[in-house]
Amino acid sequence: MPAPHPPEFRQRAVDLARSKVKPVAEIAKDLSISESCLRNWLAQADTDDGDPRSGRLSTDEKRELAELRKKARRVEVENEILKRAAACFARENVLPK
Repeated sequence: MPAPHPPEFRQRAVDLARSKVKPVAEIAKDLSISESCLRNWLAQADTDDGDPRSGRLSTDEKRELAELRKKARRVEVENEILKRAAACFARENVLPK
């Protein structure tokens, strides 16, 4: 699902807020977004720009984490399939007594 606001819009909003021409609340109102939304964008932009104090993952780190989680789920499914196949083959290869 695509983000509701394009990256260019977000970047422009962050740039406006960082310019401190108007208060964040007023900029958010002018852009028809919530103040908390704009503050989140600012915090994420700070993180992406290398501010370690935020305690957040950068956008690239979030993307990488999502990819790794997706791969981990795929590996878990593949392992389950292999376990079931091995059990099936083991049952077929049991010698009758």
